[in-house]
Amino acid sequence: MRRRVKSLAESVADEIHAMITIDKKFASGEKLPNENELSAELKVSRTTLREAIRILVAHNVLVIKRGKGTFVTKQSKIGDNFGLEEFSTIKLNVKDLYEMRLIFEPETAYYAAIRATDKELERILYYGKLEEEKILNKEDRTEVEQAFHKAIAKATHNEFMNRLMPIIHKAIDKGVILSYENDKVVKDTLNDHRMIMEFLAKRDAEGAKTAMKLHIIHAMGDLGIKKE
Repeated sequence: MRRRVKSLAESVADEIHAMITIDKKFASGEKLPNENELSAELKVSRTTLREAIRILVAHNVLVIKRGKGTFVTKQSKIGDNFGLEEFSTIKLNVKDLYEMRLIFEPETAYYAAIRATDKELERILYYGKLEEEKILNKEDRTEVEQAFHKAIAKATHNEFMNRLMPIIHKAIDKGVILSYENDKVVKDTLNDHRMIMEFLAKRDAEGAKTAMKLHIIHAMGDLGIKKE
């Protein structure tokens, strides 16, 4: 069955929801920025933003208080992380983290290639190119690399995959730290990310999946982690 294409308002609603539940940009009970600010940040019209807010109000994610503004609801359901909070506090070694990436991230790239909106794809490529600049200028790329992988996860439109990202970030943090002064790791990262971006830009799901798998296998090999 052909997957229904989401409307722009639905995609914006997803993005606002991710700001709340994943990025933790707005806390429970917190007021959202006014329409002008939020529509400018999301690069959409105020009409589309209003439609997105109506969707989130209908799902009890947001509440509109007349004369005061739009607020994140105080329901605990919003912050439900499917029990991953406890998991995210576990001290995992590098091997465990990278094996987890190998299990999940190739499929993440696959579904992102299929489901990403044009705006989401644009964001993925933006962060990928920004990371490339950081690498070539020998600057710290940790935050940009996290943003790149987070943007891919968001484009899957899969809530559980998005909730895994803080754990994925642990692996990225460790990988970047261990890769300093290792030219081969840096070169592999640069080439692999270019390949991932190329397949995503063409919306080649199988190619993106393979490229992501190779990227993680290369990283594991460069860091001395055996794929058993």
